[in-house]
Amino acid sequence: MRIGIDKMAFATTNDYLDLVELAKERDVDPNKFTIGIGQDLQAVVPPTQDIVTLGATAAKKLLTPELEKNISTVIVATESGIDNSKASAIYIKHLLGLSDFTRTVEMKEACYSATAAIQFAKGVVALNPQETVLVIAADIARYGLNTPGEVTQGAGAVAMLISQNPHILTLEDTTVAYSKDIMDFWRPLYATEALVDGKYSTNVYIEFFLQTFTRYQQLTGRELADFAALTFHMPFTKMGKKGLEGLLKDRNDEVAQRLRTQLTASQLFSRQVGNLYTGSLYLSLMSLLQNSDLRAGSRIGLFSYGSGAEGEFYTGILEDGYEHYMNNIQEELKHRHQVSVAEYEKLFSSQLGMNDRDIEFDVTNDPLPFVLKGQKDHQRIYEAK
Repeated sequence: MRIGIDKMAFATTNDYLDLVELAKERDVDPNKFTIGIGQDLQAVVPPTQDIVTLGATAAKKLLTPELEKNISTVIVATESGIDNSKASAIYIKHLLGLSDFTRTVEMKEACYSATAAIQFAKGVVALNPQETVLVIAADIARYGLNTPGEVTQGAGAVAMLISQNPHILTLEDTTVAYSKDIMDFWRPLYATEALVDGKYSTNVYIEFFLQTFTRYQQLTGRELADFAALTFHMPFTKMGKKGLEGLLKDRNDEVAQRLRTQLTASQLFSRQVGNLYTGSLYLSLMSLLQNSDLRAGSRIGLFSYGSGAEGEFYTGILEDGYEHYMNNIQEELKHRHQVSVAEYEKLFSSQLGMNDRDIEFDVTNDPLPFVLKGQKDHQRIYEAK
């Protein structure tokens, strides 16, 4: 039985910040952001949006009445959870109007958990081939204003349907997971912004990629020439380049040149949105598929990484007509609204966060189909517009 990614969709906020403007305001050379980090634009989150509204917006783009009947499970992978007990998947299931006979769960392991969700979904479909699993990777990356990590913030959600006979990517059986107890990035329960050792985290990321890829080669006997492209988790696009170059080193043959070219294609959307945490790998996959000329039958490698730390390398085979089963991301990004640095700072500081008070947000200017209206009696209030 072939099982894999049947459809994909991406959603982000309507507002973005130009990082050249941020660099000028922070008295930093813009090249440090656009070249050194590899980021151009960054999604800005209004208080009316969170992982629930973004996840529901992405999923809504996938669904038809016929597909909804087959969804047995909704898995939300996130490190931006809104409750220490209740799964965000329950809110999303309700907003989407899915059947109450639906399993809902939330998964966490930094930026890695969407990959675990896909593997779990694959197992569900293997046991119940008639079922489809909705996997949503939704996150808001926050490091604080005027901090070293500010340039690697971002927000968005990638929604995927996992089913038999998929239209985008058939997942191959061999996967390699690798984990160690490492403090390169974490967020204590009392903090709304993450703590990170950036240089250490980059080194761990490269190590985990090389460990998992080498082990994969040992298990399968495959070489780099067997891959049309390699995709990476990209909290910032330069991270993916560091991973690939850690493998290629000085190699500059036809295979190496092809992989570098495809990496560039996979970076394009992340450069315009920023860090998606759990969704970053899957936005890079969508960017690759929408900005390259890969053919059906091509093998794509995927490296997933989550600080703390866990990595996984796995592969998929591209299906014929894959391009028809995703939303057009570049076209949608054209219609966003640019905000000034001052506006960005105001929006950043207006989030609900850990506030325990009743609050009502003005949702009239938010164009997305789902919004967070506020909080009442310690309960978040969502609305389908």
